[in-house]
Amino acid sequence: MTWLAELEERARASLTAPVLEYVATGAREGVSAREAGWADVRFLPHVLRDVTDVSLGTTLLGGEAEVPWGVAPSTLQRAVHPEGEVAMARACAAAGSVLVVSSNAGTPFAEIGATGVRWWLQAYLPADRTLAQPMLERAVAAGAEAVVLTVDTPVVATKYAAGEQVIWDVVDPQLLRVNFDPGYDDRPGAEKATDLGPHDLGWLAEVSGLPVVVKGVLRGDDARRCAQAGASAVWVSNHGGRQLDRAVRTSAALAGVVEEVGADVDVYVDGGVRSGLDVLAALALGADAVFLGRLPLWALVEGEPGVARMHADLRAEVTEAFRLGGCRTVADARGIAVLPERP
Repeated sequence: MTWLAELEERARASLTAPVLEYVATGAREGVSAREAGWADVRFLPHVLRDVTDVSLGTTLLGGEAEVPWGVAPSTLQRAVHPEGEVAMARACAAAGSVLVVSSNAGTPFAEIGATGVRWWLQAYLPADRTLAQPMLERAVAAGAEAVVLTVDTPVVATKYAAGEQVIWDVVDPQLLRVNFDPGYDDRPGAEKATDLGPHDLGWLAEVSGLPVVVKGVLRGDDARRCAQAGASAVWVSNHGGRQLDRAVRTSAALAGVVEEVGADVDVYVDGGVRSGLDVLAALALGADAVFLGRLPLWALVEGEPGVARMHADLRAEVTEAFRLGGCRTVADARGIAVLPERP
């Protein structure tokens, strides 16, 4: 096995049971959390191509990225490692990768921005939208370049606890949501909005002054509504299987979304990406970038060096996959896959 393939097992041996359960567990029976499907994608490689020089660089929301993958948002990074988001940010900055920071982060946005990483803010909207404004303003002041609106969580899905204690029984409150005003959760209207609509994209863009990415899209028709409402990108995601269990795997949903809106806005994808071949599969199916969820969390157990090695090993695997696929650039990778069955 490669070091990347061993990361989860290594992390399981180090994390406490409640933290491990939080990171690994999916909703309900965990069907969607177990499915990825990238290994079902088959390649049609080009030959007789000069692949001496391979470039993994790309442009995301108008900014340059050295690699076509980023780190997806996740809560409780400081429960995985004391340096949490700062360690993640430093490693991403060194790798030239975009970091998406959870609004529930346990590190002040200013400290994350000070690392020099290129970062975007993930956000949920509350029932009273105005309550989100102070947190959004802090993110903008700290250098966030986009807002990633999560739209698949009108309520938090049920997870079945394996042990007597769950993470919320033992977690230090100082390890999360430090960028919200004191007492935020007790205010009327602080609960997650169950009435999200296309108009919220325009409101977010106006309040923040930033491009808006919509995360949690699995259907082409929903992707079109996002694009029409002004989204700069749509992000194909089933929340790592943590929301609606039995939701279709992202590897199967991606092509339909790309077909519908790929000519108009960026399309990103996450969901069980574990290797360079998985990254190539996603790019070949039309994604403009791939985001990693649990993999960098497993790497974060070893702090900044662990995340740095994850990026380095992934870069080596993707570079080899590009060469073997006859691809010199991210654009060359598009279309060299045989599509898996559509849902």
